[in-house]
Amino acid sequence: MRWSISVRADGDRAMRREEIVELADAVATWEGIASGIGSTSYSAQLVIEADTSDEAVDSAIKVLEEAAQVAGLPPWPVVWAESVGEEQEFEEFG
Repeated sequence: MRWSISVRADGDRAMRREEIVELADAVATWEGIASGIGSTSYSAQLVIEADTSDEAVDSAIKVLEEAAQVAGLPPWPVVWAESVGEEQEFEEFG
């Protein structure tokens, strides 16, 4: 099943535009978008294939950590994650 996962890492300084652009490039493979310009966090929304929400969240955390490393971002701790399954999205509109 496909899951839309939002995941955020918090830190101690404001993120610059260029850093978030690099993060966006690094998460593009997962249909990802990145945010965090001017805030003391960076985050991504990703599309993950997994059997369960927990598996999808675990995968998304790893993706964010690896993407942050590729983008040259600080290795801040992931403090928040949320999942929405494709079936849940259809129920909302049905």
